[in-house]
Amino acid sequence: MAANKDEEEDIELTDEEIAEEGDEGEEDKPKKKKVRKVVRRRKTKKEKEKPITSAIRLAVESGKVEFGARTGMKASLLGKAKLFVMAFNTPTEIRQKVEQYCGVSKIPLIVFEGTSMELGSVCGKPFPVAVLSVMDPGASTIMDLAVK
Repeated sequence: MAANKDEEEDIELTDEEIAEEGDEGEEDKPKKKKVRKVVRRRKTKKEKEKPITSAIRLAVESGKVEFGARTGMKASLLGKAKLFVMAFNTPTEIRQKVEQYCGVSKIPLIVFEGTSMELGSVCGKPFPVAVLSVMDPGASTIMDLAVK
């Protein structure tokens, strides 16, 4: 029975006690922690976010927008749309119609300097967006960029 008690005592040792028993033969050496340096590189001019990109993203998140040329043209006729954002590679037919509706309704038009896939990713959508109509800008400054 005495042998069983000794075995139980060994099992009940804490991690600290085990570490102390193992350190008896070693000298006290200060343990060095590996320090990782965080290397931050500056963003290039291409990588810096353009103000129009952040304004579009904020308008989508905080305001009311609709995607697509047909819904945008209907909104312009009803007087709901306040601004259009069109991708650079929008087909010429759609481009001409949107420009015509903008001229008739006197709604400002911003041409996004990227493809429809890039405009879709800026909006946070997994599909291409050729035309974006802004009904309510929300907290974004996209209307200020349209006037310039």
